[in-house]
Amino acid sequence: MIDLTEAARLALPDDAGNAILAGRIWRPDVAGPSVVAVRDGALIDVSRQFPTMRDLCEMPDPAAALTATKGETVGSLDAILANTPADTRDPTKPWLLTPIDLQAIKAAGVTFVISMLERVIEERARGDLNAAAAIRDEVTRLVGDDLAKLRPGSPEAARLKQVLIDQGAWSQYLEVGIGPDAEIFTKSQPMAAVGTGVDAGIHPGSSWNNPEPEIVLAVSSDGRIVGATLGNDVNLRDVEGRSALLLGKAKDNNASCAIGPVLRLFDAGFGLDDIRSTVVTLRVDGEDGFELEGSSSIAMISRDPADLVAQMVNAHHRYPDGAVLFLGTMFAPVKDRDFQGQGFTHKTNDIVTIAAPKLGRLVNRMRPTDRCEAWSFGAGALMRNLARRGLLG
Repeated sequence: MIDLTEAARLALPDDAGNAILAGRIWRPDVAGPSVVAVRDGALIDVSRQFPTMRDLCEMPDPAAALTATKGETVGSLDAILANTPADTRDPTKPWLLTPIDLQAIKAAGVTFVISMLERVIEERARGDLNAAAAIRDEVTRLVGDDLAKLRPGSPEAARLKQVLIDQGAWSQYLEVGIGPDAEIFTKSQPMAAVGTGVDAGIHPGSSWNNPEPEIVLAVSSDGRIVGATLGNDVNLRDVEGRSALLLGKAKDNNASCAIGPVLRLFDAGFGLDDIRSTVVTLRVDGEDGFELEGSSSIAMISRDPADLVAQMVNAHHRYPDGAVLFLGTMFAPVKDRDFQGQGFTHKTNDIVTIAAPKLGRLVNRMRPTDRCEAWSFGAGALMRNLARRGLLG
């Protein structure tokens, strides 16, 4: 079980007292979700002013708008977090949800050199983790492991591309890693993400998979970056390794997209430069005593977050309800778990903790996708619920 006593105490950013924080909860008394402000450990329902998180993020200055809004206190964050795990939940009391709703859920892939090399290995191993170690050595020999200074789309990158083509080592992953166009894909569907304190899903048919600790940017419909949170882009490495055309099957499964714990809105004290200097940490604790730790520094990203957002939202790609964007990760777990050379893969009941000092902690227990809560409350259900509550003007 997830220890939410500790998770609740450490869920918020270290400087939460100076942060503008928004979240979402499920309110059984209205049979639907509410947008909340997080203030001094209490959750304030502001859904009368902002029926959806999408509405708040579309404001000209979301942080100022939330700060100026009053609402109904519905409980303490500690109590509501403690009631969040599905198997111990009191269904008559509120629980925490992921802090997004109608936004498109997008992700940028292959944005770090280490991630890029691991994707090349996946492709060449065709999902066979036994072959991965030898291929890893070969790819590193050909490409090197210090491409952090290589600017994607630059003349230098084009020359490297030609060298690799000549050696028969070119890959579609290298194309998006150092080519002019970023990989932007759909991670999950609006309303399908899960939040902190609940189960996240691994497809039971996968034998090689891993967490991907990432920063997730909240972006308005006109392309403004208005806030950030944490995310776990759960990935089935064996499935994606068999074919890049299976990306949807590898990425978009029940409960396989975790985002939270809350959304930190950009204001005078927190902005994109803070994101650029953030280090995201990961810890996996298994029932078998296995422990895995890692980190991902946004300072090492190959494409600036603003450039990734510009490639996602522009005159050719519109999202009228806004979008959130996973920025990618440089963390690729290769630590052996059971046998030498076998690398890492999840086991049922692994506890995954993703953290950053200014964004808090996202904690999930890993379960088979068909044993996680089924996704049943979508956009249509949300609109009907808000209409019944008189929140749609």
